[in-house]
Amino acid sequence: MISSKLLSFVAAASVAGCAPGPALIAPAPAANGPPPVVREFRGVWVAAVANIDWPSRPGLPVDSQKVELIRLLDRTRALGLNAFILHVRPAGDALYQSSLEPWSEYLTGEQGRAPEPFYDPLEFAVREAHARGLELHAWFNPFRARHPSARSPFAANHIARTRPDLVKQYGSFVWMDPGEDDVRKHTIEVITDVTRRYDIDGVHIDDYFYPYRERDSSGREIDFPDSAVYARYRAAGGRLERGDWRRSNVDRFIADMYDAVKKVKPWVKVGVSPIGSWRQNVTWQTRGFDAYESIYADARKWLMDGSLDYLVPQLYWPIARTDVSFPVLLNWWAKQNPRGRGLYAGLDPSNVSATNWPGDEIIGQIYITRGNDGVQGHVHFSMRALMPDGAFTRIPGADTLAPAVIDSINRVRGRTQARRDSMTTKLARETYAQPALTPAMPWLDAVPPPAPTAALSRVANRVDVTLTPPGGESLSVWVVQSKWPSGAWRTEIVPITTLQWTVTAPAPNAGVPAEVWVSVVDRVGNQSTPVRIREPAGG
Repeated sequence: MISSKLLSFVAAASVAGCAPGPALIAPAPAANGPPPVVREFRGVWVAAVANIDWPSRPGLPVDSQKVELIRLLDRTRALGLNAFILHVRPAGDALYQSSLEPWSEYLTGEQGRAPEPFYDPLEFAVREAHARGLELHAWFNPFRARHPSARSPFAANHIARTRPDLVKQYGSFVWMDPGEDDVRKHTIEVITDVTRRYDIDGVHIDDYFYPYRERDSSGREIDFPDSAVYARYRAAGGRLERGDWRRSNVDRFIADMYDAVKKVKPWVKVGVSPIGSWRQNVTWQTRGFDAYESIYADARKWLMDGSLDYLVPQLYWPIARTDVSFPVLLNWWAKQNPRGRGLYAGLDPSNVSATNWPGDEIIGQIYITRGNDGVQGHVHFSMRALMPDGAFTRIPGADTLAPAVIDSINRVRGRTQARRDSMTTKLARETYAQPALTPAMPWLDAVPPPAPTAALSRVANRVDVTLTPPGGESLSVWVVQSKWPSGAWRTEIVPITTLQWTVTAPAPNAGVPAEVWVSVVDRVGNQSTPVRIREPAGG
């Protein structure tokens, strides 16, 4: 439930903005040792569909693709985030080398064409994310086969060509039918193939199960064309009504996917990000979209059953909006979690603009998540909104616009970017001033890794630590904690690939640390016992 320290803040919040709350405070240090490390999932979605975030355009040269991805990863680390959720399958395609599906046109400009010169973007992204101490979660769209932004024809090995019986034209989309057993099996095979071949930290599914409703030219809703599949189910003895049958197809997919990933790599986290409004009337004031009836997504069931490791409901609404209030829905979700799975709020900094939200709306939502004991973090949609210059790289159709129109657009864009820059400055300097480990997942593994060994050396005011990881299991990051003459503690989260680290002072002329402690964290968040490193005698 929402703690009393934030009740007054929530009451005072408004759609026009909200005062920033207190900085995240680390727990007090133990009597003999460093303080516990802050735990908070701080993620960002990096969308490939329609080239929202990366790459910035289809067919971008390989060197430029790499430069852009490095900029996104560096920005993620600099802001204080700890998880990078990368879109790898927008629509039955792949932003990685695959024998099961074609290369994505959002990467190379033509579906089925490999990057030239060749490289594997996912392999590159995993390596670079881990080198920065970030988790890399591979994001899949489970059933979309074609997005309206697509321009190139289907490649010969796309499912629409190899199994046209499994896909349906639906409005402006092409969709894999979730009612077909072979569709669900194919998507799970794609996901487990990535899990097996890449050192990812998580598998992530977005909110597109059955498609959001499309309308025909007269404005009437189009029903998804699965009558023949449903008739086959009933002829075989199935008893469920059509809506319940559709939900059962999605339920089976989620449960089977979870089990399949765990059979390959038990430590890989499985996350789902549904739209944040499960059903109308879950509270006396809640209205909004009904995902249960409209897209047949019973996300509450998956959370309660434990068919996932974390859930990120997309709560893309302001604090003060009555029908889908951010804190009201967040608190409702927190009460639907009897198994204690990870619950992270989906935030939308893309709404921060000259004419929409102020940046403090997002800052306020983060503090609300911190005041709710049932919530352990949040994820931003999307990376473009967090970049200093990434939101507005070009004006579509600029060559047909009058100079005065272009000037007006640029002025609005400039004000939007200023709001976003103010927001990200506050995030880096205040909201994320203290580094955080991602939350532990004891249902996967509750045994901490063995303590590491380390050595310390000092030259003048420079203190170096040589790190030696323990054997026995895969690890994610180091934690280096130092106590300074002022009495302040500083925590640094260091990539596990780093074996030599210079302890960073909290301020100029801070002197040298009085104590240095080191611990190590495994792939599901268990932290070893911290070990104090002492300078060798005579050192």
